[in-house]
Amino acid sequence: MAASIAARISRKAAASAFSSNRHVISSRGFATEAAKTISPSSDLVKWDYRGQRKIIPLGQWVPKVAVDAYVAPNVVLAGQVTVIDRASVWNGSVLRGDLNKITVGFLSNVQERCVIHAAWSSPTGLPAETSIDRYVTIGAYCLLRSCTIEPECIIGQHSILMEGSLVETHSILEAGSVVPPGRIIPTGELWGGNPARFIRAVTHEETLEISKLAVAINDLSGEHSSEFLPYSTVYLEVEKFKKSLGITI
Repeated sequence: MAASIAARISRKAAASAFSSNRHVISSRGFATEAAKTISPSSDLVKWDYRGQRKIIPLGQWVPKVAVDAYVAPNVVLAGQVTVIDRASVWNGSVLRGDLNKITVGFLSNVQERCVIHAAWSSPTGLPAETSIDRYVTIGAYCLLRSCTIEPECIIGQHSILMEGSLVETHSILEAGSVVPPGRIIPTGELWGGNPARFIRAVTHEETLEISKLAVAINDLSGEHSSEFLPYSTVYLEVEKFKKSLGITI
């Protein structure tokens, strides 16, 4: 009696174990088949996202960058923008030349998060393009619009230069200053405030330091530039020259 009961129990256990194993095997097989049949949709777009575009042509205007100039990877240059030899434009800056020309001169630097723009025309009658001459340092977070900065000047960070303003050579603008439209900062003077006012004359030692600062920042930009492949728009001029000679590119 006891032997028959034990035999029935063992048969039920074996049957239940077999059914459970069969269920696991079948579920694994279904998952494998499902994995084989699932494929990406044919209308799925494969985006190749590499960050924002650095050079933005606008119509016939294409930004020009010298071979030995440094433009940080996330800078935006749009339209009529020219970055001359050994100049540097640092991270996060936007130079928008959609209405007029913007020029960054020899050994000048535009530091982080600056915004430079140029209007169609200036209400003061002065040139509406934005011109930054040689050996000029533009501090971080500055806003420049249709202004002219002559050689060897320092513009302190967070400063605003409005339409038609002019900073003459060997001048210094303190941080956080606002230069109203048409205001002229004469040669060799230190200005500051909102609106910017004359503070004092620039000393001879400070005048010498202006160009030294521009050179030091250029040396630092060389270290940053060495981390990236050479980049400029000179190849566009070469291609244009080849086409004019009838050379197949």
